[in-house]
Amino acid sequence: MAMKKKTAAEAPVNAEELMKKYDRESNVRIWEGVPGKIIRYVCAAFSVYCIWVTLFSTMMPEEKLNLFLGLMLVIGYLNYPVSKKHVRPNYLPWYDIVIMVLGALPFFYCALNAHSIIALATRVTRDPKMVIMAILAILAYMELCRRCVGLPILCVVGVLLVYAFANVRFGKVIYDLFYTTTGIMSTPINVCAKYIVVFIIFGAFLERTGISNFFINLANSIAGASAGGPAKVAVISSALCGMVSGSSVGNTVTTGSVTIPMMKRTGYKPEFAGAVEAAASTGGQIMPPIMGAAAFLMAEYMGIPYGQVALKAILPAVLYFAGIYIAVHLEARKLGLKGIPKEELPKFTKLLPKVYLLLPLVVLVWLVATNRHTMQFSAAVAIGITILVGLYNNLVTIATRSQDKSDNLNFTKFFDALEAGAKSTITVAVACAMAGLVAGSITSTGLASKLITAVVTISGGRVLIALLLTMLCCIVLGMGVPTTANYCIMASTCAPILITIGVPQVAAHFFVFYFGIVADITPPVALAAYAGSAIAKAPPMKTAFNASKLAIAAFIVPYIFAMNPAMLLVDTTAVQVVMVVITSILGIFGVASALNGHLFRSIAWPVRLVLAAAGLLMLDPTMLTDLIGIVLMAACVLWQRFGGVKKAA
Repeated sequence: MAMKKKTAAEAPVNAEELMKKYDRESNVRIWEGVPGKIIRYVCAAFSVYCIWVTLFSTMMPEEKLNLFLGLMLVIGYLNYPVSKKHVRPNYLPWYDIVIMVLGALPFFYCALNAHSIIALATRVTRDPKMVIMAILAILAYMELCRRCVGLPILCVVGVLLVYAFANVRFGKVIYDLFYTTTGIMSTPINVCAKYIVVFIIFGAFLERTGISNFFINLANSIAGASAGGPAKVAVISSALCGMVSGSSVGNTVTTGSVTIPMMKRTGYKPEFAGAVEAAASTGGQIMPPIMGAAAFLMAEYMGIPYGQVALKAILPAVLYFAGIYIAVHLEARKLGLKGIPKEELPKFTKLLPKVYLLLPLVVLVWLVATNRHTMQFSAAVAIGITILVGLYNNLVTIATRSQDKSDNLNFTKFFDALEAGAKSTITVAVACAMAGLVAGSITSTGLASKLITAVVTISGGRVLIALLLTMLCCIVLGMGVPTTANYCIMASTCAPILITIGVPQVAAHFFVFYFGIVADITPPVALAAYAGSAIAKAPPMKTAFNASKLAIAAFIVPYIFAMNPAMLLVDTTAVQVVMVVITSILGIFGVASALNGHLFRSIAWPVRLVLAAAGLLMLDPTMLTDLIGIVLMAACVLWQRFGGVKKAA
């Protein structure tokens, strides 16, 4: 009997190809043989150097940051070709070598001569050689940005640079952007070199202990058997895995290749299955305690401990994932879907022996929360614990005589983690460098005050309109741009606007952070949603709109905490926190039910509108709105359960 040929919808998904299509970080050079080993050791050495610098170095910022930027530029050009068409084994064209050398040498020169350059101050730009070096270094970073980050942020940088050179003396702009810590070496790249790189290396080691598989199995054991189980598994596992990976597209492809086919087999529509994974994977970046790289930048910009940032992020993150979880449950009930048979699921009791995989995260959270040590020291300790966990995996494999050695930590995986840490740092460092140029241009020209005046004028001083304008800016700037770069730009431009019109500092920074993230699922450039649609074999725009609907909490909650920061645990008591948690989750339930259109049965449009209004009222952390919302929601639920059931014969 002839085998049936697979249709396009049934064809297996090539995760690597999807990553290259939707994630610029995956379009890298191919190194094989001896050149491959050399590049591998260079990247590993860079990671070791970064750990050493963050723990022991006493260099001045100008020395340390210039060395970091120079090394990052070299590693960047060794990994990213001029375009996809130039990817072939062991190929590094002469012009890339020229750009790499001319771009990196100014940073190394400035690092070696930092004391004399500082002594010269603004007079340094009187030397044409120093001006040329600064220009070459900035242009080299801008080209690397085009290759690994994308054009949107480059366009912003380009416009601001033109504006700066047109309105400020040429020499002053060059000095501010390159020779001081207010430009390319400003807060973003300082935080990247000091904190972010160590946490990225920690994440690389953590992934090689098998924690992602543990999270997926844990989610299966918890929610796999319930109605529409695979979708709930996707929500839980993507939240946990995304917290570690920090990439919405990467997380969508990695976990989605497992969860999306499961959701489709259960009975979910392809566009819904892809949307669930994209929305959950994107939300992984707001999941404490890791929260992606932007959390460390938030702590630096706001001047508060990282532990407080992670603590304040808990309730909004819970509401985000609660909204998606409720939506997939209601969709399963509406479609009459079942869960995965229990006999096919991993037993929770069998997962308990693997709970030691969580030890690095537990140690990290404890060290950061107690403020006994610096963040970089805490991350370094967590890396050490992760290595010990990997070695313990080896002992468990030997003791149990298991044939599955995929989670064992060996010498190869050790170098893999160091190499991956260096490579994963490239895009973050480049984005931070570009954000520094943005901040430097704004500072040199005084543009920030002009932007504040413009928004205040347009909004007429009304907070809601200013929030809406800021949201649109964040989403537009965040399209195809890494969260870190988006946050840096918005923290420099829009967060001060919100603070000026009366929004508390913490709420303003969380507002721009959230809307920078949801750009990955917001049409028209919703990269995470498009990656999910490719795996699900679904229309991209349908998937993106479904993902936006599922992530409705991310579009509502920031407005709530901007108007009333109690949700961010600002000026609240323990009792108020409990009440905020309960009423907010009920509010998300109301909004999700209204959007889904099904509770115990199909919901009529008038009832859906009332239910949505009740949910929004309960999301506002004030007593009066909570009471009104509870009454309206109770009426809707009771009507759904008992009213209008009898039908005419």
